[in-house]
Amino acid sequence: MSVFVIGDLHLSRSTEKPMDIFGPRWDHYMEKIEAGWKSTVGENDTVLVAGDVSWAMTREELIPDFDFIEALPGKKILLKGNHDYWWQTQAKLDAFLAEHGYQSISFLHNNAVLCEDFILCGSRGWYDESREKLVENASNAKIIARETQRIKCSIDAGKALAAAANDGKERELVAFPHFPPIFKGYLCDEIVGLLYREGVERCYYGHIHGNYEAPAVIRYADMDFILISADYVNFVPQKIDPK
Repeated sequence: MSVFVIGDLHLSRSTEKPMDIFGPRWDHYMEKIEAGWKSTVGENDTVLVAGDVSWAMTREELIPDFDFIEALPGKKILLKGNHDYWWQTQAKLDAFLAEHGYQSISFLHNNAVLCEDFILCGSRGWYDESREKLVENASNAKIIARETQRIKCSIDAGKALAAAANDGKERELVAFPHFPPIFKGYLCDEIVGLLYREGVERCYYGHIHGNYEAPAVIRYADMDFILISADYVNFVPQKIDPK
C-alpha cells in the first residue's frame, strides 16, 4: 500500500471552465488525469489531492466531479484550495458523502490522517503576492494568521493520533498546504517557521500552473518544498516514498 499526492485537478464535468488559458498541456486534461491515475494508483493505495479539486459552485454541480473521483482507484483525501467554492463545514461535507454513497473520499479539514508511514497534515495556507511588491496588506495578514493556526491544529491532531495509536511505529509528519509557503522570492515566514518548529521535513504544494521551469524541489531551512500541481507532474499522482 502506497501514498500518492497530486494537486489542482480542477475538475469541471458540470461547468464550463476551460483550463487551456494555462497552455496546451491542459488539453483534454480530465482524460489525462484518469489515465495517469489508473496507470499509477492501486485499489489499496491512498491519494491526497492538495486543493483546487473542482470548479463546482454548488453541491449539485459537484456530483459529476465526485462521481469521477469515486470511480478512480484507491482512497482519496481532499484538501481545500482557493477555488473550491463548494467547500462547506465538515458536517455538511460528511453528509454530502453519505447522501451520495461515496465510500473512498474523505477530507483533510482541521484534522490529520495516519496513513502507512506518514502523518498527513495540512490546510489551504496562503500566498500573499503583495509581499513580493513590499505592499502592506492587513487583510492578508489576518488570513495568514488564521491559516497558520489551522495548520498548527492539523499538526497537533496528527501527533495526538500517532500517540493514541501507541504501536511504536515511527511516522514522518508531512505537510500539504495548497499554496506554496515559499516560491520565487516569496516566503511566508509564519507557515515556514511553524513547519520548521514542528519538525516537518517535506511539504507538498500546488496552485502554480504553467510554470514548468520552476524547480521541482526548493530546499530551505532543512525542508523540501515540492511542487505537485497536476499540470506540472503531467497529471500523474506522485508517490511519497518513506525516508
